[in-house]
Formats: sequence, structure tokens, C-alpha cells
Amino acid sequence: MTLSPAWLDELRARTLLSALIGKSTKLQRAGREWKACCPFHNEKSPSFTVNDDKGFYHCFGCGAHGDAIRWMTDQRGLPFMDAVKELAQAAGMEVPAQDPLAREKAERAATLHDVMAQAEGWFVEQLGRAEGAHARAYLQKRGISDALARQFRIGFAPDTRTGLRAALKEAGDDKLVECGLLIRPEEGGREPYDRFRGRLMIPIRDARGRTIAFGGRILGDGEPKYLNSPETVLFDKGRTLFNLDKAAAASRKADRVIVVEGYMDVIALAGADIEEAVAPLGTALTEGQLERLWRMDPQPILCFDGDNAGQKAAVRAIGRALPFLAPGRTLRFLTLPQGQDPDDVIRSGGRKAMETLLETPEPLVDRLWRHEEAALPLDTPEARAGLKQRLTEHSRAIADRDVSSQYFNEFRERIDEKFASPRRDWQLRGGAGGTFRPRKVQDRRGRWVDAPPPPHAATRALNQTGIGGIEARAILAGLIRQPAVIGDHAEPLSHLHFADPALDRVRTALVEAAWRGEALEDEGISTILLRVGGLDLLGKPGRANGLAFSFQRGNADPERARRDLGEVIDVMVRRSELDARIAEATARLADGTDEHAWEEQQHLQREKLETERRLSELREQAEF
Repeated sequence: MTLSPAWLDELRARTLLSALIGKSTKLQRAGREWKACCPFHNEKSPSFTVNDDKGFYHCFGCGAHGDAIRWMTDQRGLPFMDAVKELAQAAGMEVPAQDPLAREKAERAATLHDVMAQAEGWFVEQLGRAEGAHARAYLQKRGISDALARQFRIGFAPDTRTGLRAALKEAGDDKLVECGLLIRPEEGGREPYDRFRGRLMIPIRDARGRTIAFGGRILGDGEPKYLNSPETVLFDKGRTLFNLDKAAAASRKADRVIVVEGYMDVIALAGADIEEAVAPLGTALTEGQLERLWRMDPQPILCFDGDNAGQKAAVRAIGRALPFLAPGRTLRFLTLPQGQDPDDVIRSGGRKAMETLLETPEPLVDRLWRHEEAALPLDTPEARAGLKQRLTEHSRAIADRDVSSQYFNEFRERIDEKFASPRRDWQLRGGAGGTFRPRKVQDRRGRWVDAPPPPHAATRALNQTGIGGIEARAILAGLIRQPAVIGDHAEPLSHLHFADPALDRVRTALVEAAWRGEALEDEGISTILLRVGGLDLLGKPGRANGLAFSFQRGNADPERARRDLGEVIDVMVRRSELDARIAEATARLADGTDEHAWEEQQHLQREKLETERRLSELREQAEF
């Protein structure tokens, strides 16, 4: 099937957008447009507009924007082709013909949808009969009202081998087997029999609300506790989520989507008016399910039980998600109190208790750090190195380079903070001779203000040789191109020392200008360079000085250049600090005054190798 742009434009032209949206959203006339409270987020005053002439809707509050097809996919949660077909039917247009194989598959699926609908109706009917009394008692025990059971179309499969087969005999055994409702024995000559027997039946629906499978919960003892339909023409377990049809629209109003572990958790939350919950189908989240979730919300909340099984499920979900993380696209986590599931929370404290927990979900980076930190004791150098290696592997699993870099840096900082050697009193006080008093500089209004604190004393002593000319020139060239970085990184820049005195004089002048509040733009930069002789050293502002880093290229993305320059400055400061601490540890190792000096020295050497590796990465990434 090929849908040409002209055909799609005709479909949009034949669809009156205000009439389409007005079916589910109350619109008010506002001149040539319509306005309403946005259906995609909660608001009290209207910021959502519909323009029939231009054929689009727009929300000035949340930014939701689109045409008739986008409305059907985003607000109704329909797949693209289903949205097109429904609009075409309403507009009296013929959808271009499919190829024969696709048409045959669609026709067969349509017939199977009818069979599944009949089976659902039969299961619901059985729940109300005498045979369903213990199933109704189970629902009552779980706090599921009759209205909630009707909302989810919960039914009951009697404990007979041929009850459903006999009831749907007109559909034929072949279709019932193809739908996963009957099991055909492999031994020839034996009759097919019902797959679901003596179970509470919960329909599983697609995005359009059509029943495509069932989840059957056993009543009483027995295994398995839950039995799902097998995969069929209709049912792709790895790409389906329970309650997807209802949660898609609810998630846009609630501005979140919640992932819980099971059917009953979803139903319990719906009973408390939290309707934006979905559940995987008895297995760990798949890549396909994650993609569906991210289409609903870029930061889904994964809610897991506090037991070991729930925590393992959270870690498995992280492992699946890491390669697909992207700017703004992540996961958040909610760990429930030990021994409780969402149903327990709702029954003990109602919606308020659940909402209180949902207010502060845990970011993915925190959940991953907490898991790895608690995985093994960290009382040996090998164990600490193992922690660092595991976290590095996690960050490298992320395909997006920027996100991967952010995770690597975040984990590195946390490890440094956790395992940093305690600073001696003279380090904290600014030197061995007494208390540090901040140096004063004048701002642009002539007021005296505190300058940034000096660097670590040992860093100053060790770093007299300073940063080499190539790296120093690269940083200065970057600062001239991206002067905003000077103010943002004035403190770390003040801790650097360039080997070339003339280049170091330029660095100092730029930092002090930032602290005085001088204008750091083209003219201001030129004035500063002229004052300290930097124009002769570096040339005019903006001239390229090599191609080592992204911030030295004239065609580099400005945001990328600023980010890379800031990171290079931070990495070089970190490298200088590590050099100082390595020198200290080496001195203590030489005079034999510290039995842990060798261990610390080796750890710091590994840390320094990481800084060098990160600088190399930043140079390599500049090529892309």
C-alpha cells in the first residue's frame, strides 16, 4: 500500500478538524478559531486552539501540535494506518488497495478479531452464572467492584475441556486454534480442547481497543498462576502492553505513564482513578514495549515491588533501556515498600498514598548507581575497580554519544566523591601556614568582591610546569570563540596553569575580567587581549587554531562547542589535581610513613588514565 502525499492532503482537506476534535473535547468559538482546555495536559484556562482553515491544532501551554492524523495517533493512541483508515471511512474516501498478501492477512485478522470478541462475551457471561460464584468472590476479596470488572470486561472460564469450543462451534476449530483459544494435541485423532479452564479471564487489547489475547488467573492453588494466550496473528507479546488502549489517552492528561508488574496492579490503580498504568505480559520489558512507552511519555515511571524479584525486574529493564536512551528520553523508578504491591498501597492508603509515592520517582542514573554500589562489598581496591568497570560498561552501552558521556562523567564524579582520600586540615584551610583569606578583586562597578579560592596547594607546587602550549592555545582559542564559557567556568580556569607565561597571562586576564563583570564579547575580548598582548599570540578573535576539539572549528554546533570546552577545562583541572595527589602518595610511599600509600597511588594512576582517555575521546568526537 502506498499513500501518496496528494492523497493524504486530500484526506486532511475532507476532514473538518474542529468536528473531529469536538467529539471528545469541548470547543468554544474564538473568532476564526476554536479554543479549549488542552486535552494533552491539565490546565484551568484554555490554551489549546483549533484552526480549520489551516488544518492544525496547537497548545501554547504544552506545545502539542498536529493535524487530523496526528490527533488520531496522539490523542486516540491509534497506529498510523488505523488512523488513516478511520478518517478515510468518515470522509468517504477509498484507501489505496493493498497487495494481495497484505489484504489476505488483514481479512484473516478481521475475522479473528470477531472470534476473539465472541470469546470475550462468552467469558463475561460465564462470570455471572452460578459456575462463576467463586470467581466473583475472588474479585470482591481483591476489592474489584462490579463496575470495575465491567470496565475491564473481566470474565470466567469454567473448568471444562470443551465449554468454549462448544459455545463457539460455528467459528470452527481452525480459527479457535489460530486465536490461541483451543489447543490441538500433537497426537493425531485427539480432539482440540479449551486452553483456559477454571481461570479468571482478563482481555488484552490492542491500541484500538480490540481484544487480541487473554490473561487467565488461576483461582486457588495450581501453576502457572497466570496463563497468557500464545503469540498469534493478532498478538505480538513483545510489542503489547496490558491496558494500552485506555492508558494512551489517560497518560496525556496525567502527563505520565506508569508501568506496573501485573494485570491486577493496573486494575487496582484504575479503581483509584489512576488510569495511566500499563503492564508487560508476564515477562521483562522488551525493546518493543519500551518504544511504545516512550511514544506515550519520554520518562515512564516503572513501579516495582520492593522484594528481590521486583528489584531484579528493575535492573533487567535498565539493561534493556540503556542502548536506547537519548536526550530527554529515559526511565524513572518507584520502589514500593517491602512486601507491598500497588494493590496493597491503594487498599491501605487509597489514591493519596500512591500519589505521594509517585511524586518523587528515582532517576535511572540513581537507580543504576544504587544497584551497582550495593552489589558487592567495596572494601578492597579490586572491588572498587570492579564497581568502576561495571559503571563504565553501562555508560558505554548507551548508543547516544552525548548521553553516554554524561553518564560516564556522572559515575566518575560519584566514585571520586565516595572514595576520595580525606583531606588534611592544611588542604581545607588553604595551606600549612594558617587560615585562608579570600583574595579581593574589583567588579565592573568598582566594588570589592571575593575572587575564586586558590587551587589545592600541592597542585600549585606540582603544576609549575603547567599545561603545554598546544593544549593551552586550544583552550584559549575556544574561550575566544565561546566567551560565555569564561564566566561559567571562571573558578576551574583559575586553578589551571599554562606553561607559557604569556599564555597564562591571557588566561588570568580573562578570568579576572569575568569576575569583574566586564563584557566578554568580540569587542570586549579584543580589548582584553590587546591589554595583555594576547592578539600577537593568538590572532584575532574567532580565527581557527587547529582542529583538535570541536570548539576550535568555526562550523561547530555552538551548544556542542560550549559543552565540550567546559568538559575539557574540568578534565584538565581534574588531571592537575590527580598529579598533585599522586605526588603526595609517592612521597609517603618513599618515606614509608603510610602503609596505604601504594594502594592510593595505583588508584590515582588509574584515575589519571581515565582523564587522558576522556580527553582523547573529546578530540575524536570532534571529527563527527
